Amino acid sequence: MANLKEIRNRITSVESTMQITSAMKMVSAAKLKRAQDAVTQMRPYADKLGEILANLSASIDMSENKYSSDREAKNVLLVAITSNRGLCGGFNNNVIKETLRLIKEEYAGKSVTVLSIGKKANDAFKRTDYNIKGTYLPSHMAELWNDLSFDNVAPKVEKIMGAFENGHIDKVVMVYNHFKNVATQEVRVEQFLPIVPASGDDSNTNLDYIFEPSKTEIVEDLIPKSLKIQMYSALLDSHAGEHGARMTAMHKATDNAGELNKQLKIDYNKARQAAITNEILEIVGGAEALKG
Repeated sequence: MANLKEIRNRITSVESTMQITSAMKMVSAAKLKRAQDAVTQMRPYADKLGEILANLSASIDMSENKYSSDREAKNVLLVAITSNRGLCGGFNNNVIKETLRLIKEEYAGKSVTVLSIGKKANDAFKRTDYNIKGTYLPSHMAELWNDLSFDNVAPKVEKIMGAFENGHIDKVVMVYNHFKNVATQEVRVEQFLPIVPASGDDSNTNLDYIFEPSKTEIVEDLIPKSLKIQMYSALLDSHAGEHGARMTAMHKATDNAGELNKQLKIDYNKARQAAITNEILEIVGGAEALKG
């Protein structure tokens, strides 16, 4: 059994860890509220914009649109969205594993490039053959998390759209964590480019729209905006999911530290009782020796 000093040091260390994890849990809870509000406010606008675009694209020929060009996917861009920080359970590893699965299974034999948004994804892919090459793709993507706003995201998305338009990239796929609730984040694989045409169930061509100046021009203007909103919405989802995952992880860590602290105190009391018993036995033994 460890001596009393070692157990006391471990108890102090565990209690210090509990304070840190508890504080991180409260910080994540506060950040989660703001991130969740941003997601809630964005979703109705994104859904309505997507609905209008689907209704319009169903009634015109989208095949000639530069962002709907469904060519052979020789060069594939995977946009892996993770966080800059850890301590959030399997949040980042799930995205990295899914990205690797896509590379090895879905796009085996293709020229695959990974655009990492977040330091964790960047650390995972920067020393691989899939790291971005050339200047036609945006850089310093991890900085988006320092000030996540539509104005900062839009120029990055424009560069991705330009790479697709110029033929450097034939297909763009996003891999990110979709925020369902505080305890659940779902890894999603979502095609970004080319635009997936709306199915008959997803569109309603009977809606009565008044077009000004023309239906085709409106679609041409809506598509770039819709793509930017799609990427921004995925980033907001991932941002909220990160704080939810970290809050859950820190809650579990605090509970585990509490259980460990309780067991250490039991061990400490046992060791203390054993030490007292040994001292009593030594005193009794010495007294008996003096009598003899």
